[in-house]
Amino acid sequence: MNLYDEVDEHGLVGGITQLCADFDDDYWLRCEREGHFPHEFHQALAKAGWLGIAIPEEYGGSGLGIQEAALMMQLIARSGAGFSGASAVHMNIFGLNPVVVFGTPEQKRKALPPLIAGEHKACFAVTEPDAGLDTTRLQTRATRKGDHYVVEGRKIWISTAQVANKMLLLARTKPLEQVKKPTEGLSLFYTDLNRDFIEVREIEKMGRKAVDSNMLFIDGLRIPVSDRIGEEGRGFEYILHGLNPERILIAAEAVGLGQVALQKAVAYAGERTVFGRPIGQNQGVQHPLAQAWMQLEAAHLMVCKAAHHYDNGLECAPFANSAKYLAAEAAFFACQTAVQTLGGMGYACEYHVERYLRESFIPRLAPVSPQLIMCYIAEKVLGLPKSY
Repeated sequence: MNLYDEVDEHGLVGGITQLCADFDDDYWLRCEREGHFPHEFHQALAKAGWLGIAIPEEYGGSGLGIQEAALMMQLIARSGAGFSGASAVHMNIFGLNPVVVFGTPEQKRKALPPLIAGEHKACFAVTEPDAGLDTTRLQTRATRKGDHYVVEGRKIWISTAQVANKMLLLARTKPLEQVKKPTEGLSLFYTDLNRDFIEVREIEKMGRKAVDSNMLFIDGLRIPVSDRIGEEGRGFEYILHGLNPERILIAAEAVGLGQVALQKAVAYAGERTVFGRPIGQNQGVQHPLAQAWMQLEAAHLMVCKAAHHYDNGLECAPFANSAKYLAAEAAFFACQTAVQTLGGMGYACEYHVERYLRESFIPRLAPVSPQLIMCYIAEKVLGLPKSY
């Protein structure tokens, strides 16, 4: 029994499972090989109404919670889409949460319905080459000039920027030396990704070629003041509202990735015969697979707890961070075990598990490192002194 069954009164499991069945392993392998963004998959989710799962109904969404959204993302990854499928729609779920919470009614009417309908694709432009995880050190500047801002700066690891026409941008509107706290003076914008003033340069990477990652070079981009979300200087505060949901969703996706890898490995272990017996009869093969299942189920429980707390307005940060950590480690172990179970065939692209293994590094690295999660738990949960 799936622990999400109690929140599946909207037919989510059946609907997403059926939709994903139309996009088989060969589709995702082709997207990976060709670096093809899964537009067809994105449009199918939009047509079925799932892109707005966590966006209020008054703007065309389903108005559901992070529990339902996490279930959807887990099912997508588990279908064999992995992070290639999940990352294609991930931004819809958590990325515009600051717009939903802090945007004006007009901003929401303008931004949300096209995103839900699949007419717009958005990227999340926060991370910078010289700031890394220290968001307060961002150097991208937005200087106000009357009714608009002029932006100069660089961003890195911006997913989907090759196909996006919108971006959620965090930039400094007041110099760091002029603010009382480093978290002040940052402003948030939801605006057009205008390629006349933004060079989008793709980063070749280890995995998930279907969904691009990029550097952005911004030179003289004009943003109307009306595209600023909330008050000037409070952007850091606003993006915090999307961080816990992001961790929960990444964790759910990691669990789904680990589950499909485990499924492939178990099937192979039951069919592959060596020395007159299936290799799955050997404890040396059985035990790592059993361990992978237990780790994934434990991570799944933490995802459920974190999502439940978030949806019910309870403190969820320790559980969201723990879910992300546990799920990433469980997914990596499951994917690695799958490759080793298949042996030489595990190294072959046509068996898919090597792709899963490469994608399993994503949740271990992003959006926050495992080391910083442990620092957070040590300080905020265990009450130990801050270590950095």
